[in-house]
Amino acid sequence: MFSAKSARVRDRMIGADAPVLVQTMYDKPLSAESVDEVVGEINRLSLMGCDIIRFAFVSGDDSGPFSEICRRSPIPVVADIHFDWRMAILALQAGADKVRINPGNIGQEWKTKEVVKAAADNGAAIRIGLNSGSLPEKFSSLPHPAAMVESALEYIDKFESWGFHNTVVSLKSSSVDETVEAARLFAERCSYPQHIGVTEAGSPVISAVRSTWALGNLLRDGIGDTLRVSMTGDIEDEVTAAVELLRTLGLRKKGVRIISCPRCGRAQFDSIAFEKRIRARLLSLDKDLSVAIMGCHVNGPGEARSADYAITGYGRDVCIYRHGSLVRKTDWERAEDDLMEVIQGE
Repeated sequence: MFSAKSARVRDRMIGADAPVLVQTMYDKPLSAESVDEVVGEINRLSLMGCDIIRFAFVSGDDSGPFSEICRRSPIPVVADIHFDWRMAILALQAGADKVRINPGNIGQEWKTKEVVKAAADNGAAIRIGLNSGSLPEKFSSLPHPAAMVESALEYIDKFESWGFHNTVVSLKSSSVDETVEAARLFAERCSYPQHIGVTEAGSPVISAVRSTWALGNLLRDGIGDTLRVSMTGDIEDEVTAAVELLRTLGLRKKGVRIISCPRCGRAQFDSIAFEKRIRARLLSLDKDLSVAIMGCHVNGPGEARSADYAITGYGRDVCIYRHGSLVRKTDWERAEDDLMEVIQGE
């Protein structure tokens, strides 16, 4: 049931038969001093599998750094706008590839129309982003999922009457059931692409569980064209969780699959600390392979035989395997660089 319509965001297609894209949101305010740091982070996230990144655009002061980020970013950049339609215009003029707005909190209809015109003039997309907590009063008698769908359909009708079709819709709730129901109701009635996610999903573990259940069920049924696993935590974890969900569902093939043990009293190699150290570097590799990070001699050799690469420790030694064969002995301090060297030497 993939969306029949599509939207274009820079060089990426959303919807129709395009691949499902991963999105995250930058978690710090913008400043001229932070542009290099932000661009570096976007490059790392892109290598890990992130396809789109969103920024809160809250002030005219954001225009300068936001414009530079848009120019240098390897992936499409989205401006998140609330209340002030003028910020959407500024963001589009600064180079936003897409803006996320809730027309209901923009104000009078002419303000939304101005945003739509600016998006069309700048070749940008618009995401109609609705949350269950901010819906028009006239739909207050409806259950939240139905109210979100009716609101979205009304806004889409207006956009189309103004000649604009480069639209994505998101209907989010902190309730997993409401999120799933709203996405399904919308898919039954409209073929515009959907961005899916559970809003305010919680800490990394809680968010991963709730988002996997909700988004996994939707994606399995062909609903969802972009997704975000929203976390109260590190945005790298958001990207990792989203990419792994797509890989688990068979919707994304390439990439490094990390296998790591949960640790126990037998462990001589701190697999937890090592996995945290090396995760981003491994996920940034443009290779289709598996890496096992094992804590002891019980599971380590077995996983080493089935994985493309494996690392574990015995006493003072750290051992690196390729296809089950020991290829290098090292120590804890050099283990991360040595493992990467062995993998990249292929």
